[in-house]
Amino acid sequence: MNLTQQLKERADNSAATKSAEDTATLTNSVTEVEKAGIVNNALKVGDTAPDFALADAEGNTVRLSELLEKGPVALAFYRGSWCPYCNIELKALQDMLPEFRAAGATLVAISPQTPDESLSLEEKHNLEFPVLSDGELEAINGFGLLHPVDDRTKAFYEKSGYDLVKSNGATGWQLPLPATYVIAPDRSIRFAFVNADYKLRAEPADVVEAIKAI
Repeated sequence: MNLTQQLKERADNSAATKSAEDTATLTNSVTEVEKAGIVNNALKVGDTAPDFALADAEGNTVRLSELLEKGPVALAFYRGSWCPYCNIELKALQDMLPEFRAAGATLVAISPQTPDESLSLEEKHNLEFPVLSDGELEAINGFGLLHPVDDRTKAFYEKSGYDLVKSNGATGWQLPLPATYVIAPDRSIRFAFVNADYKLRAEPADVVEAIKAI
């Protein structure tokens, strides 16, 4: 199965086990993001990617401009290791990592999680690409992806044991829209996938094709 099929299977299985109230809450969370117009304000193809300097899971500083000196960069913004859809996506990206490298690109994942949370995520999935912590929301805000978690969804997450204050630190109940970008060495954005629905992600094969087109 490709990533899209895996995510749909997860969504179908999840919907089958949730109450009507919980399903309505999560559907409303997507609607709230759509109404806020965040997708329209996020960076798009043709925009210039802002530089950033973020810590990886081991505390090393990773700067976008330095990565771009080596070639194109693929950025995957995800919500956190607590999100099952993010875990599926990161596993799919790891599976495609040889194709990213063969295309001459560096693959990087970014979330608001603390370095400790990012390290446990790397270990859990045996990830061989950098997982960066954006605790100050530098890159997430720079790409226009930040949105607050509405009160209904917050209550659902708390009930489900998802403590975003613990995993994200001071940023708390704010999340990035899941998004994928391909950035050329001149910092121009050549591919952008941003969707209000957290269950949808860019297909890794499409990202690789965008890299090859640079």
